[in-house]
Amino acid sequence: MITLQNLTKYYPSDLGPQYIFKDINFTIPDGHNIGILGSNGAGKSTLFRILAGSEYPNKGKVVTDKAISWPVALASGIHPQMTGRENTRFIGRVNGVENLDEYEEKVKQFAELGIKYDLPVKSYSSGMRSRLAFGCCIAIDFEVYLIDEATSVGDQKFRKKARQALLDKRKTANVIMVSHDIKEIEEFCDSAIILHQGEMIFYDNLQEAIKVYEGL
Repeated sequence: MITLQNLTKYYPSDLGPQYIFKDINFTIPDGHNIGILGSNGAGKSTLFRILAGSEYPNKGKVVTDKAISWPVALASGIHPQMTGRENTRFIGRVNGVENLDEYEEKVKQFAELGIKYDLPVKSYSSGMRSRLAFGCCIAIDFEVYLIDEATSVGDQKFRKKARQALLDKRKTANVIMVSHDIKEIEEFCDSAIILHQGEMIFYDNLQEAIKVYEGL
């Protein structure tokens, strides 16, 4: 279960604090693959970053007993001075991977980096960095995967591979997804949370949620 307790998030401005959320209390239900829907500026990305732990609320907290991934394909945790292999081992240690050698090889094969796996990440293209980050994430058995436009990573062949890997993960884990592509939401999700005017509403029926979202 993932619970938001008195969650408040605002950004300072010349007109005073601009609130995204204010004293939100909400429980994200277990057992669902959830799309986060809302108009531009509703707070989708902010909520996503807070769930991922990459951004902190001004007040309140997120309480969970779930192992939650960082946003799949987000390369911000990759150190440019380290090689792909070194990054993999570091990420594996931080996330409690027991067999680092096996994990290292899984990431290498999935990311399709070849000999460049042992070169510094600063020499990688943006696509290579994303493939490395995706591989590092998908090779760990999280209970909840955070997906942010993840299937746009790499070329067409790799996107197909990434999509299938995420569909396979849904068999043993759940996903929470942010995407501007409704077809992608429909493919991965069975329900949704709509963010609107600082409020969150869960819809068990995805199609109902999409209709509400399109009417905002």
